[in-house]
Amino acid sequence: MLQASTIQLLRFPFSYFLMPVYWFALSFVPGIYWPKAILIFILLHVLLYPSSNGYNSYMDRDEGSIGGVEKPMQPTRQLFYVTLWMDVAAFLLSFLIGPWFAAALGCYILCSRAYSNRHIRLKRFPVLGYLTVIINQGALVFCMVYYGAARSSILPFPLIPALAAAFLIGGFYPITQVYQHEADAKDKVTTISMLLGRRGTFLFCAVMYAIAFGLLFVHYQQQQQLQHFVILQLFFIPVVFFFIRWLLQVWRDAAMANFKHTMQMNVLAGTCTNVAFIVLLILHQFG
Repeated sequence: MLQASTIQLLRFPFSYFLMPVYWFALSFVPGIYWPKAILIFILLHVLLYPSSNGYNSYMDRDEGSIGGVEKPMQPTRQLFYVTLWMDVAAFLLSFLIGPWFAAALGCYILCSRAYSNRHIRLKRFPVLGYLTVIINQGALVFCMVYYGAARSSILPFPLIPALAAAFLIGGFYPITQVYQHEADAKDKVTTISMLLGRRGTFLFCAVMYAIAFGLLFVHYQQQQQLQHFVILQLFFIPVVFFFIRWLLQVWRDAAMANFKHTMQMNVLAGTCTNVAFIVLLILHQFG
C-alpha cells in the first residue's frame, strides 16, 4: 500500500507544468503515429517526471515548500523503491517506441539522478545544474517526442525548435527556485536563482523567454507560418501581464517572491502554454 507521503512527493500534478514541451514537440511532427504518441505521454508524465520528483524529494528531505507542494511530508524508504520501479517500468516500456528512445530516456534518468544524488549533487553547481535541467527537460524531451511519435523514421533535425524548447524551460525553471533561497543555502546548494538574486532571476527569465520566442519567430518565418507565431503570442498575453506585475511587486518587496505567487505563475503559464501548443498542434494536423 502506498503511503500518503509517497503519493504526495511524487508530485504528479507538477507534470502539468512540464507538459508544454510535449505538445510543443508534437505540433512539429509531420505525421503523428498516435499509439506511440499516447505511450510517450504516459511514459513522461506518469512515470518519468514523477519518479524524478520523488527521487529529488527523497534526497532533499525538504522541510519547506517545494514545487507544487506547500507542506511536504517527510519521505520514507518506500519512496525510493517506488521511484526505482517507476524508472525500470518506464525504461522497459520505452523499447516499444524504439531502442534509441530507450537510450534517450535512460540518459534522462541518469542525469536526473546525478542532479539530486547526495554523492554527485549536480544541483549544487548553479550553471551545471541549470544546463542539466534545460538540456534534458527541454531539448532532449523535445527530440524524444518529435522522433518517437513520428510515423517516418527519417526526419530532419529540428535544431531551432529544439533550442527554443531548451530556452523555454530555461525561462521557467529559475522562477521555481526564487522562493527557496534560504532552504537551498541551508542544504549547501547554490541554484542559478541564488546566483542571480531575486530581481536578477526575473530579468534572466525574461531574457530566456525573449530568446525562445525570437527563435520561434525565425522558425515560423522560414516556414511561412507567421500566423502560428501570432497565435502563440496571443496566448502568452496573460502570462506577460502577470509576470510584469509580479516583477514590480518583487522589486518593491523581495518577500513577494514566495510560494503562493510562484505557483500562481506556474499554473497560469502552464495553462496558457499547454493550450497554445495544443491549438498549434490542431492547426498543423487539421488546418
